[in-house]
Amino acid sequence: MPYKFTFDLSRISRFFFTEITKAGYQINIHRKMGRTVQEIIKKFRIDEATGLNLSDAVLVIQDLVEIQARNLLERQKFLQTRKRALFLPHCSRKYMDNRCKASFDPNIPTYRCAHCSQDCLINKAVSIAEKKGYDVYILPGGSCIPKILKAKHYEGVVGVACGEEIKMAGELTKEMGIAGQAIPLIKNGCANTFFNIETLYSVL
Repeated sequence: MPYKFTFDLSRISRFFFTEITKAGYQINIHRKMGRTVQEIIKKFRIDEATGLNLSDAVLVIQDLVEIQARNLLERQKFLQTRKRALFLPHCSRKYMDNRCKASFDPNIPTYRCAHCSQDCLINKAVSIAEKKGYDVYILPGGSCIPKILKAKHYEGVVGVACGEEIKMAGELTKEMGIAGQAIPLIKNGCANTFFNIETLYSVL
């Protein structure tokens, strides 16, 4: 968990994320944040809704804007790709103990979803992605990604992770010439993390 704090953005209106993405992309706000981000945080009362202090809230917002801006810039290139993979965080599984029947393959490394819980977020994401022809990896950490990308030669990847890990992976895909799309976690931590499944569906 690269962030040194936890957050839960699930109570924030989706309208906020849409508007901040539009505004941020149009005026390159992710490159000149400062007071503008603080004003956005105050306007939408992000600190009150999340319990974050101002500096942590600024960091989260900066990452969200940068991620969405890069998604927009990479979108057309991504849509032209054929061989694609989806990277999911294992911490979004419904259960983190033996109630989860996923098997672990240490050679890749990845978990293999057993589809044991219909209401598991990972189960839903895996089912959607596999129907669309994606190879799916449920990763124990971001350090697994370089090995997979070098071995499999994907043209496009979609990654679900916290902002810090997405940024690091974004630098790697850029170096390798791979088109990427990212879905940021809206609730982080070491377990019970959460991402928007509708957003993932639209990106895939």
